[in-house]
Amino acid sequence: MGSLNKVTIIGNLGKDPEVRSTSDGRKVANLTVATEETWKDKEGEKKSRTEWHKVSCFNEGLVAIIERYFKKGMKVYIEGQLQT
Repeated sequence: MGSLNKVTIIGNLGKDPEVRSTSDGRKVANLTVATEETWKDKEGEKKSRTEWHKVSCFNEGLVAIIERYFKKGMKVYIEGQLQT
């Protein structure tokens, strides 16, 4: 059996994207994405938990779109690979 490294995140941008250039001139976009889980506890009280995800995008065409259109609070769908 092979292996799979695939991640899907649907959430909201916690702040405007940060776009920077690498030493060889390529642009990289860094995003902070919040995902929220909600549930009811045993007493019926609503609870929630927010997870924060740091995402980096190295695709130059996609970085241009991120830089132009993405803003804080925007709902985003991100699919990619996990690298730690």
